[in-house]
Amino acid sequence: MDRLFQWLWDRHGPNYAWALFVTCYLVPFPIYLFLAFAVVAFEHSGRYLAAAGGTSVAMAILAFGIVLPGIGPLRTVERWAAGERVDPATALEATYVYSRGAIARGVAACAICGAVSAILAGLIAGAEGLRLLQYAILGAAVGAGTHMGGMHSVPETHMRPPRTAIADQTGIGDSLPRTHPTFTSWLNVGVLGVVFAFSIAGGTLTGLFEQVSRTPVLLVVIGVALTILYGVPITVGSTFAPSLQPIRDLAAATKRVAAGNYTERLPVVQDDDLGALAASFNRMQAGLAERQRLQAAFGTYVDPALAARLLEQGDDVFTGERRQVTVMFIDIRDFTPFAEAHSAEDTVARLNALFEIVVPAVVDAGGHVNKFLGDGALAVFGAPNDLTGHADAAVRAALLIQSLVAERFAGALRIGIGINTGVVIAGTIGGGGKLEFTLIGDTVNVAARVEQLTKTTGDGILLTAQSVDALVARPAGLIDRGSHALKGKAAAVPIFALPND
Repeated sequence: MDRLFQWLWDRHGPNYAWALFVTCYLVPFPIYLFLAFAVVAFEHSGRYLAAAGGTSVAMAILAFGIVLPGIGPLRTVERWAAGERVDPATALEATYVYSRGAIARGVAACAICGAVSAILAGLIAGAEGLRLLQYAILGAAVGAGTHMGGMHSVPETHMRPPRTAIADQTGIGDSLPRTHPTFTSWLNVGVLGVVFAFSIAGGTLTGLFEQVSRTPVLLVVIGVALTILYGVPITVGSTFAPSLQPIRDLAAATKRVAAGNYTERLPVVQDDDLGALAASFNRMQAGLAERQRLQAAFGTYVDPALAARLLEQGDDVFTGERRQVTVMFIDIRDFTPFAEAHSAEDTVARLNALFEIVVPAVVDAGGHVNKFLGDGALAVFGAPNDLTGHADAAVRAALLIQSLVAERFAGALRIGIGINTGVVIAGTIGGGGKLEFTLIGDTVNVAARVEQLTKTTGDGILLTAQSVDALVARPAGLIDRGSHALKGKAAAVPIFALPND
């Protein structure tokens, strides 16, 4: 059914009222034709063809009663479909106004249509007086019960194609007011209507078989026939009803979001709680997309491990803690003359080329690039996240950086690396909306002094005895450079060198 109305909208959008009139005439026709034929059968008349003509007249009453009285809002939708300058929000709201009116009009129109159809069939079959009144009551009950079965779903089916076209990927439907009856309430009314109509149909068929009282097993036959001809189509139709499309859309959207796709919005096309649910999902999806964007930004400007921990646990996780870590300082030798002799663009490009080596090497080893210091960088292994064998990880990263720099720059850029192991205070400091994860302690200062010492010893990588002692496995070629006086240290510090490439 949804494909039918989608086709009608696509082909006849500017004349959608006529398309709805035709469908309101043809689709329920079999139900009222069954009613008319039952009346003819009750009167033991054979004038079925004439009764079908009377039913055709009654169906015109039904179609006019549903479609035309509320044509104003529908004209707004048609003008939008025709390309006129109509505000999309106004057009979308018009679809809700029309469908709400159609629900109310449908009760009266279907009851009147059923009564007229039954009376015409009765007159054609020769019924008179009280008999006609009874047929009128039967027809009104059939019409009202039938309408109750589709009281909400049918108008939603009619209006879903234009609503989807108008709302599309915009958010204009998210803030529109919702009706008080919930989808469950409408569903309960629909089930009640179906049961009522089913009962009347069963009673009608039973009345047509005079031999039922003599052959009770015929009741089973009638029940099976009603189930196949009436119950099964209703059940299947309910399963694929357009009014349930928002639920199917929501299921598909959750799969897209689970796969990491946050770009496609749910169409908010119903003015009940399902519409509110779709709008809430869109807001949730927008929030997830923003979170993903922020996480990507964090991953660009902040170490990914730090960003992930902040997003998962909040910024109070780094209030301050003492940690045993290994600190690594990296600095470019004689970079100031290079910067003075080259453009700003060339200087920044050279630094970025180096850090494209440094950052992945540190992160892959389990470390954290804490900050960039002009032509250098500070990395830490063991904070903010625990890292077993942090000294070994630092040495592996240093050797890899040294090798990759030599390979890429072929001696045009030389670096010095200082490594030290000890206790630091790790935490977030700052104020005025600006915070920074940092390391505090003598361990950091010593690492910086050791890096400066590489210029004196001529080594590419130096590490303290504390780092050597913390190693699980000593690297081959480790060289003892003796003890050196470092600024801020009362006693000389034993220093070791890793072999240059």
